[in-house]
This record gives sequence, C-alpha cells and structure tokens, in this order.
Amino acid sequence: MKEWITGRNPIYEVLRADRRHCFRLHLAKGMQPDGRVEEIKDLVREKKISSELVDRTQLDTIHPNHQGVALETSIYPYVDIRDIFAYSRSQNERPFFLLLDTIQDPQNLGTLLRTADAMHVHGVVLPIAHTALITPAVVNASSGASEHLLIAQYNLAQAIEEIKALNAWVIGLDEDARSKSPGELNLNMGLALVVGNEGEGLRKLVARSCDHLMRLPMFGKVESLNAAVAGSIALYLARNARE
Repeated sequence: MKEWITGRNPIYEVLRADRRHCFRLHLAKGMQPDGRVEEIKDLVREKKISSELVDRTQLDTIHPNHQGVALETSIYPYVDIRDIFAYSRSQNERPFFLLLDTIQDPQNLGTLLRTADAMHVHGVVLPIAHTALITPAVVNASSGASEHLLIAQYNLAQAIEEIKALNAWVIGLDEDARSKSPGELNLNMGLALVVGNEGEGLRKLVARSCDHLMRLPMFGKVESLNAAVAGSIALYLARNARE
C-alpha cells in the first residue's frame, strides 16, 4: 500500500529517517527557492527517487496544505514490541516507554509523538484497536517526529506485564482518587508512562495494571488538561528526573 506525505518538514524527516520506501516526489511549479525544499531535493537525488514538477492544483487534490511538496511512500513501518525492548536495552539508561490507551485524535497523537521524540522515549505502544494510527495527518501533526520513533501495536495489558518484567514501573495518567502527584513518585527509574483516551481516560483494565496512577496538580481556573498536553508535561517531568 502507498500514501502521500505532504509538508516540507514531514517529508524531510521521512527522507532523513529512511525507514519507508519512497516512490516519487511532486514539486509545485514556480515555487520560490527555500532551504528545506533544497534539502529535500538533495535527499531525493541521493536516494535516486523520481521527482516531477506539477501544477499546484494537482497537489491540492492530495492535501490542501501541501506547502508545494508531496512524497508518495509506503505506509508507516510499525515494529514488533520486542524490537522496542531490544532498542531500549541498547541505550545507556533505564527503560523509557510511552503507552497510549485509545488516543483517537490525530493532532493529539502527533503532539505526543513529537514530545516522545524530543524526550528520547525508547518506544511507543498503541493498542490493537480503537486508536488513531500513524496516518499522513499524524506524521504532519508530529512534524515528522513519528518517522524517528519505534512504534508497535500490541495488547496494552499484555505490554504492561512484559514491561514490568524489564524492571520498569508503569505509571498511568489519571484523575483517580488514588492518583499521586509527581512529587510523590520516583520518576528516575525504568518507566512506562500510560496516557488515556481524550474523554474517558484510562480503561479500567489498563488502570488496574499500572503500578501507580499520577495526576498533574492544577493551579489555574480550568479543571484539567487535554491528553496531549498532560502527556507531554509528564514526559518532560520523567526526562528531567533522569537528568
């Protein structure tokens, strides 16, 4: 199967990560010189990918916000969860994973993946069903960060048990009465952070499987943060604890 990736940064990261098969690049006719576009052209030439100048109207049929470029590629290359564990073992630090429990909004998923890459998460696990997947919209929302991450689809409850066997603690973000604040938990350890659905939070089985539940203290007028913002803050707290 094939799909089109659009946007200058997402395409650049797809080419740089070199994990997909890339078939052809479309460039808008009359486009002004741009540093990122020139970098894309250089990578396309280096990888011997065919390139073609096309009318903007043709690109409009692929995506309205194409930024003058579109790259036809194979679909996203998910990995086996064991590949994530193997990569984690190769890093000179304790395990660090992100588990996403039925995140459904592509923008939220993209934001979490962008933060996960920035915080050097070793791997991301998505459930097998009822979740947003790594579509071109998610690649765009992550600004291409998804291309540099190892992402697996797996039963989350089973993934949690396998992660615990790696001597890592599993902490779920949840507004439960049992939830602790970040200051009450040791985040400087082998860790898997679990972020729940935008509306319902963590599913009961997933929440019960966690070693601890954590809530972020709120000091303003609103009662909560959305999943992407809360997850991003928690990832930063965990990375900061390691440093």
